[in-house]
Amino acid sequence: MSTPRYQVVPQPIGTILTWVKSKEIAIPEIQRPFVWDASKVRDLLDSLYQGFPIGYLIAWSNPTVRLKDGGHAAGKRILIDGQQRVTALMASLLGITIINKDYVTTRITIAFNPLEEKFEVLNPVLAKSKEWIPDVSAIFSEDVHMLNLVDDYCEKNQGVNKNQVFDVLDKLVKIQNNVVGVIELSNELDIETVTEIFIRVNSQGAQLSQADFAMSKIAANENYQGNLLRKAISGQERLAHLLMRDFES
Repeated sequence: MSTPRYQVVPQPIGTILTWVKSKEIAIPEIQRPFVWDASKVRDLLDSLYQGFPIGYLIAWSNPTVRLKDGGHAAGKRILIDGQQRVTALMASLLGITIINKDYVTTRITIAFNPLEEKFEVLNPVLAKSKEWIPDVSAIFSEDVHMLNLVDDYCEKNQGVNKNQVFDVLDKLVKIQNNVVGVIELSNELDIETVTEIFIRVNSQGAQLSQADFAMSKIAANENYQGNLLRKAISGQERLAHLLMRDFES
């Protein structure tokens, strides 16, 4: 019987967000850029609000693996699978900017309507509507006072039920208590094995292209400074995107 190479630990969403804020969780070089569009981020929040499962994350603790910023893990949890979901959460709930697939720094802002209990990607119409809270990250801010938030909303929307608004916003904040399974890989695994796990997990859904496969293997090669080579390739790709965008405009 083979020795288990992982364990599954249930973690609240709030704990994942705490790891992000304290930089205890990191993205390794074998990961891809953030490729979700804003509507998919909206759907993720709605799934959490409805109490639906959002899948597993895979993490690995190893102090020597290279990160996307060129540094080393140094005791951090390395996010092997689930980058898109974690990035979506930190962007929408913590208000952190991201670099999208076109290599543009941007904010993903999700609005929320407490009366309809509905999420939408922020647009100019919703930004002007009194019924919509334009940015859900404001609700999750450490400085927010829920009663003040409810009072402010009800003042703008006369006649609404204050208790109902409070209950809905309280339900929204409590998505932080929703649990996601974190598969923690053994710290005895080497980078080649972890890369193989990453490729196998993602290939099940045919989500990785042949280029993604190649980039993952390149980044994992420590002997030939694969992380630097991948950065060079990514830099060329970014330059191509920018030149094409300028040409089309």
